[in-house]
Amino acid sequence: MAAFSVADVKTLREKTGAGMMDAKKALTEAMGDIEAAVDALRAKGLATAQKKSSRTAAEGLVGVAVEGTRGVAVEVNSETDFVAKNEQFQDFVRQTTKAALGVDGDDVEALKGAPYPAGGTVADKLTDNVATIGENQQVRRMKTVTVSNGVVVPYMHNAAAEGLGKIGVLVALESDAGADVLEPLGKQLAMHIAAAFPQALNAEGLDADMIARERAIAAEKAAESGKPDNVQEKMVDGAVNKFAKENALLSQIFVMDNKTPIADVVANAGKDAGKDIVLKDYVRFQLGEGIEKEESDFAAEVAAAVGG
Repeated sequence: MAAFSVADVKTLREKTGAGMMDAKKALTEAMGDIEAAVDALRAKGLATAQKKSSRTAAEGLVGVAVEGTRGVAVEVNSETDFVAKNEQFQDFVRQTTKAALGVDGDDVEALKGAPYPAGGTVADKLTDNVATIGENQQVRRMKTVTVSNGVVVPYMHNAAAEGLGKIGVLVALESDAGADVLEPLGKQLAMHIAAAFPQALNAEGLDADMIARERAIAAEKAAESGKPDNVQEKMVDGAVNKFAKENALLSQIFVMDNKTPIADVVANAGKDAGKDIVLKDYVRFQLGEGIEKEESDFAAEVAAAVGG
């Protein structure tokens, strides 16, 4: 009996772009462990090189808001996109995001306990929404960025309404430069972040487990080359360094000119303004990141492959 489900095969295909039978074989060899199957497919060159699956399951909205030198992004999930277009739901996300500006840290439970503008708490209003709209909803996560002097620039890609959409970005720029310099720079950087999906501000901030995983994959590929050990070590180091460069925001190549590292884009803007500019932090929330989709219409096809 298969150690994995129809949904597991579907999830693996979405994460890797691999074919049905390749996905099934990888899951069989990995005893149903999806992440191990992803690594195996990548090592064999059968997986599309992706930072993440772009097909996300959860519906709802991301909200962004800025007040002074503080900005916050909040994700609220619903079961269907239909509810995400509901004015009552949209107002809830908007008001909840504003309430998050007054919450210390990024504690969702603290946000749920925060006062809601119309009375009660955010949690109270959420309960009321579920009862009146008739669909489960969840305040999933929040992230705050601040600067002591400068600006926090919000950006919503393909906004559903003001401050609401499916990809929300905040860019925190520390500087004495004026808003006339920082605001347009922040928007350009935010558009880059929305498109390029960096994993951390710099290489040092990349998740250690992620780097270890990339190193293991690179080592397996290098071993298959049959080259001497010292050459394999250089191959592995090169692959890991390339991964870090492509996934750290400051070393990514600016999507608007396809040649300048983001660190240089910021430095050049500072030189032009005659003021130091530091890209202190950023937030990128994409609706449904990390949430598995439910089975779709091709479930029967997957089931046939699992059972075949």
